[in-house]
Amino acid sequence: MNAQRTERREDTVAAPSRFPLREVILFGALLVAVLGVYAIMGTAYSTRMLVEASCYAILALGLTIQWGYAGQFNAGVMGFVALGAFATMFLSVPVNDAFWGTELPGELGRVLLYGAAAAMLVYGATKLDRIGVPKKLRTLIAIVLAVVLYLVVISMLRGVTGEIQSRAGFIGGLGLPAWSGWIVGGALAGAIGYFIGHICLGLRSDYLAIATLGIAEIIKAFLKNSDWLTRGTATVSPLPWPTPGPSELGFTLARALYLSVTAAMIAVIFFLLHRAYHAPWGRMIRAIRDNEISASAMGKDINKRRLEIFVLGCILMGIGGGALASFNSIFDPNGFLPLNHTFLVLVMVILGGPGNNLGTIFGAVAVYIIWLMSEPLALFVMHGAAAIGEGWFGWEPPGNLDSRALQARVFVIGLLITLVLRFAPQGLLPEKVKHHG
Repeated sequence: MNAQRTERREDTVAAPSRFPLREVILFGALLVAVLGVYAIMGTAYSTRMLVEASCYAILALGLTIQWGYAGQFNAGVMGFVALGAFATMFLSVPVNDAFWGTELPGELGRVLLYGAAAAMLVYGATKLDRIGVPKKLRTLIAIVLAVVLYLVVISMLRGVTGEIQSRAGFIGGLGLPAWSGWIVGGALAGAIGYFIGHICLGLRSDYLAIATLGIAEIIKAFLKNSDWLTRGTATVSPLPWPTPGPSELGFTLARALYLSVTAAMIAVIFFLLHRAYHAPWGRMIRAIRDNEISASAMGKDINKRRLEIFVLGCILMGIGGGALASFNSIFDPNGFLPLNHTFLVLVMVILGGPGNNLGTIFGAVAVYIIWLMSEPLALFVMHGAAAIGEGWFGWEPPGNLDSRALQARVFVIGLLITLVLRFAPQGLLPEKVKHHG
């Protein structure tokens, strides 16, 4: 028997690894597409496209570990992207002396302390049953106390925020380096994800998607309507870069330097996720995804592990959102859209392959190229068709070709996702599950 085990182990070790032909072909085709964009659109535009695609790749890696590793369908990516962008804005924008040089910070801090004390009182009221108070009475006391304290605190907060808007415009930032905002943005998104996970991870996948989608809209609405904190629809611009900007190096070189930073971030994230995937922790996460009942029977703490993976994905989304906001150099709460910051990321993961980190990076770059280039290509085709129709048949071309070409983005992405789901439902680079003999 020992000889058989030794022979089986030797066979397993000696088994040759498969040459990554599919990966080589797909990434070769992607390289050709990138070079084609450089040849057609120019260096500055194409480098900007790659920077934005790399930021989306970080977002997609966050989603692929939630959905691909643990089967958690998060439809609220937009909310965590917005949190990362907000943290980056708040930390990196220069200090607003019109606010910090007055008594307003003390008044705002006092109201926030009152709010924290109110939250602690409500939490304490929910524990009154431990000292003998009936549960129904405890619930009634907690609800009444929460409503009363909320009205009191929100009234005080509105008074202070009104003063901030009238005298200072908004709070402003802390004047720290942009990369510090990325870190805090990831931490903030992870903290909110931890809170959401405690509430929502017990839901089935479809209900989890609905819950996260609603929470993302709540986050967007808060940032949009908190003029004293974010300037709301007035936007905050410019946001500083962590690297020398275009005014110092020129557009092409500055964007290339920014791309090197985001590429290094992706390399580090990919390495860490690859190690985690093949570690016992990763095998346990996939075991919970594939058969939760069996994993629970083996003594695994399912809720804790699911919460870990959800928070980790949210952290990456916050970091990616911060990097994207810094590069665009603007914080606009209205600019966070489910189509651009949730659905597009979902398409990237589906195309590349949920659970495959390399496939996710491929999908992010490929889908973003298709997303950007579908408009000029559609406009080129429409102008050609209009010229043919006008020259050959005397047709009068429509005057809104530009807007119609912009709508072609949605059509092309919808067609792409339909084709992928029909012919490659596991993605172009599906997850590789190793079976040990």
